Parts: sequence; structure tokens; C-alpha cells
Amino acid sequence: MKDNKLIVKKIEKGTVIDHLRPSTALIILNDILNPEIFSEKIYSVLANVDSSRAHGDGKKDILKIEDVELTPEETNKIALLSPRATINIIKDYEVVEKRQVDLPDEVIGIVRCGNERCITNYRDRYGRKEPIDYKFDVLSKDPVVLRCHYCERKIPEDGKTILDYFV
Repeated sequence: MKDNKLIVKKIEKGTVIDHLRPSTALIILNDILNPEIFSEKIYSVLANVDSSRAHGDGKKDILKIEDVELTPEETNKIALLSPRATINIIKDYEVVEKRQVDLPDEVIGIVRCGNERCITNYRDRYGRKEPIDYKFDVLSKDPVVLRCHYCERKIPEDGKTILDYFV
């Protein structure tokens, strides 16, 4: 600590995910990003950091990952959990690209429908699933509300988070 400020080493090359909702950095690290990439990568998790551009409670999480660039699917999953997050691409210790996560109007193959009777969840008597991708229309980006393209069920349902529906 220096002058009551937290000092975290800059990364030479990689990705910084900033403005995450509080308590989502570890979820992203454990449930969204490819765990194989972390066996030999350096990463930092900052949780409940004070923020002026926060999510209602003045706090945010930050995730720094060396030598990693996110896939579009990973970025979309992050947008589902934390729609105000920003992705910073770092090269030679400098931010070379900064972008806001942007949830597309349609989400395909990332979350499943909560309706057991939906065609996307149907299995025949042998346990085979219909070869249909999960497909959702985005009704609201913050808070995230999705509607199944096939049965029109909205998610997340009461008492659940979007993470409960990840494929």
C-alpha cells in the first residue's frame, strides 16, 4: 500500500477486465474462462475495489491475465454476468485497445432454456437430444433478461442468476 492506494503490478501483455460487478471476478475465472490457460499464466484478482463508475454500491472487481486474449464466447459470457465491464488489451505495458463488452441482440449456445418442455431440452427415449442450438433474444442488457427463441420462456427466473443457465 502506498498513500492508502493499492498497488498492483502492470502486466506486459494480456487482458484486463475492468468494471466487473462485485463478486464476479472469481466466477469468471472459475466458470467462464478456459481453466487450462491458468495453469502457467500469471493473473491477479482484485475484489470489491472502490469505483466511481460502480454498480450501485461503489465497488467493482478487476481481473488481470497475462498472455491471454479472450474469445468472443468468453466476452459474451462476461457481458451476461457484468454488462458494464470493459476489456483492455495490453501490449508492452500499455493499453492498446479498450472496449465495452456488448451483448449481442441474440445469444446462441451459451445459456440453456429453463423450460424442461422446450424443444432445446427434449430428449428421446434413448436419451438423445434434439440437434438444436439454444437461442435467446436479448430483451434487456442491464439487468440481463433473455427470452428463448423457441418457447419464449424468460430467464433468469425468480431466485436464479444467469450463471444458473450457462451451458
